[in-house]
Amino acid sequence: MTELQMYQSYWWLLIAVLGAALVFMLFVLGGQSMLLSRLSEQHRQLMVNSLGRKWELTFTTLVVFGGAFFASFPLFYSTSFGGAYWLWMSILFCFIFQAVCYEFRRKKGNLYGRRTYDFLLFLGGTLGCVLLGAAVGMMYFGGSFVIDRGNLAEGTMPVISMWAPTHGIEVLGCWQCMLLGLTVFFLARTLAAMYFVNNIRTDEAFDTRMRRATWSNGVPFAVLFVAFTIVLLTSPGLRADAAGRIQSEDYLYLHNLIEMWWWGAAFLIGVVLALWGIGVTVFTDSRRGIWYSGIGTALVIIALLAVAGYANTAYLPSLIDPQSSLTLANSSSSLFTLKTMSIVSLLVPFVLAYIIYVWRKMNASPLTDKDIDKHAHQY
Repeated sequence: MTELQMYQSYWWLLIAVLGAALVFMLFVLGGQSMLLSRLSEQHRQLMVNSLGRKWELTFTTLVVFGGAFFASFPLFYSTSFGGAYWLWMSILFCFIFQAVCYEFRRKKGNLYGRRTYDFLLFLGGTLGCVLLGAAVGMMYFGGSFVIDRGNLAEGTMPVISMWAPTHGIEVLGCWQCMLLGLTVFFLARTLAAMYFVNNIRTDEAFDTRMRRATWSNGVPFAVLFVAFTIVLLTSPGLRADAAGRIQSEDYLYLHNLIEMWWWGAAFLIGVVLALWGIGVTVFTDSRRGIWYSGIGTALVIIALLAVAGYANTAYLPSLIDPQSSLTLANSSSSLFTLKTMSIVSLLVPFVLAYIIYVWRKMNASPLTDKDIDKHAHQY
């Protein structure tokens, strides 16, 4: 392995970790998608207060995830974020809904009423999960783009990557990507229900309702996840050979999981932990299911992203021109940039430590009915 390949592998691992953190934090969006259920106003306000303490961490994780891609694999950033911009703008608006709704939902002089903002939170949470999952699905099942590096010499339009006229919205017609989107949606709702069990202490009816929600969302998630896994492991993929020529390979992701057995082991351990957390929440009185499932989710996402990028795999296949597909080798920054940014990345553990510290301070005591009186901070 050359020095450049070593740094490319390091940055892909970092992106995988950030991606895992982002998927875990999607429980905030999953919780928002539950706000239009038949809830008492007291229960709904407790849920909003619980989510309101965490929504900024979700948005920050998304920004850091995108920033890491921009620093290390700029061709992916320009191709996906820049080319499929209708898809990514739709996702971004879902997060903008968060900022507006949590800020103005209970402001004095609110002309629209709380229910309007609750609906926008629901809409942003639902679409955000599905669209983000579908966008990640393109990393396995491909996107409609072409890359021509010769365009850099074109004075009138120096654009390397060109996307289909639909600019990412075509992902809605890719059933494999939408399968992943729905899987992420039910995962986020399952994690949200477990988080409410962990973070909110009110009457027994609410606790029972959230444990039932863990089951009613966990079962569809498990079914969809199994279906997605089967589809992924039986699908062909694209891999670059020693000369950089990209070729199709049947059962590529299955081969990667077997050959890189440590990622396969992490995947299996993650699945067991995720299901264990659901079972603990549903069948016992434990409130710690969110942590089992959270760690399990992180391991699964890291493993899935690892097999998507390592071993010369094309982590963003092109459906139009396979040779335009992106790999770690053909889409990364220069060695100098990767080395320089790797120094900056050493600050990541300190950032994570700060997030953990803030999280623990905010969750030092669970939310109770006292947190919705007129003297407490409300979202």
